[in-house]
Amino acid sequence: MKTFFGVDLSASLKKKSAYAVLYEDLTCVTGFFKHDDELVEKVEEYSPEAVGIDAPLSFPQKGYYRLCEKALRRLGIRAFSPLFEGMRSLTLRAIQLRSELEKRGYEVIEIYPGGTQDMLGLPRKNKSREKLYLGLRRLGLRFPESRDGDLLDAVTAALTVFAYKKEEYILVSSSDGCRLVLASPSLKEALLQIKG
Repeated sequence: MKTFFGVDLSASLKKKSAYAVLYEDLTCVTGFFKHDDELVEKVEEYSPEAVGIDAPLSFPQKGYYRLCEKALRRLGIRAFSPLFEGMRSLTLRAIQLRSELEKRGYEVIEIYPGGTQDMLGLPRKNKSREKLYLGLRRLGLRFPESRDGDLLDAVTAALTVFAYKKEEYILVSSSDGCRLVLASPSLKEALLQIKG
């Protein structure tokens, strides 16, 4: 069965990061890791269709924001610059991780769980982790009960990769090389058909 891998990446190796593996039948495995080699091992274990990383995979070519962050703002989706404090180290880690995974033949995409949650009418974790958990469950996703915000974002990341591979996505791309994927609102109908 095909799998779709989502990562909620931490900027620091001292802090745990979350991952989620979504299967085509909407069951999901979740967990945590600290070091990048642990994540690479997990990706190789599940051999997913693609890996979605919740972190910028490039820096602005000029100015403070990439053009895709500006495009997100026009869509009403709040996004952070890769140059914000804390975001720079996260971006560097994500770029390195992407390189490592692509060397092994995996497709890696930049995703933004908050943007996907906005598109699907779900609250973000800072608004209500309980409602985000229940909203993901209502979409048909089956995963271990948890209100951990990082895990919920990892599940959303895996769902975004699923949407990307099922062609139910919005691509926010720009001339400075940014390509960011969000789930399309139409994904909800596709999930209901799988849910049965």
